[in-house]
Amino acid sequence: MGNRIITISRQFGSGGRTIGQEVANRLGIPCYDKELITNIAEESGFAKEYIEEHGEATENGGWLAGAFARDFNGHSNQDTIWFAQCRIIRELADKGNCVIIGRCADYILKDREDLDLMRVFVHADIETRAKRIVEQYGESNVEPEKRLRDKDKRRAAYYQIYTDQKWGRCENYDVCLDSGTLGIEKCIEIIVCMY
Repeated sequence: MGNRIITISRQFGSGGRTIGQEVANRLGIPCYDKELITNIAEESGFAKEYIEEHGEATENGGWLAGAFARDFNGHSNQDTIWFAQCRIIRELADKGNCVIIGRCADYILKDREDLDLMRVFVHADIETRAKRIVEQYGESNVEPEKRLRDKDKRRAAYYQIYTDQKWGRCENYDVCLDSGTLGIEKCIEIIVCMY
């Protein structure tokens, strides 16, 4: 079997990023998260801040918001980011064992029979996630539950547009973990054990 890749998809505030980073640390393999943003920005020509905001979620207002903002090839800015993201994720998977957080890596790599791929989805109840985002990101003028619903809605729409699959459905992943029930540490242990 080829390189062993773990993809971590996650609900906003579930701790998926923390889990992925610590899994990579314990396994002694690279974790690609913020590095992806830098690479995508370099390849696409967009600013890192733009990629951070638009690289995993639809524009506010959904697909229709960007429907008319197309280049002469019929591609939107988001399409350009998607193409760069796909190339970079495939290249990283070819380099060696790693953890890739978000950015539809589970879908992008799903048909790669040359890889030993584990697709993980991390979720939690809204109360746990609301508490976590306030602790992690601080207070906001928008209530935590609304921030969560908005971010998840945009991620789900983005996933649907580019994968034609429903984000968060257990059929699309090999492992689904409830970090609210299990806790962050147990989720890390489970993934490391399965690796």
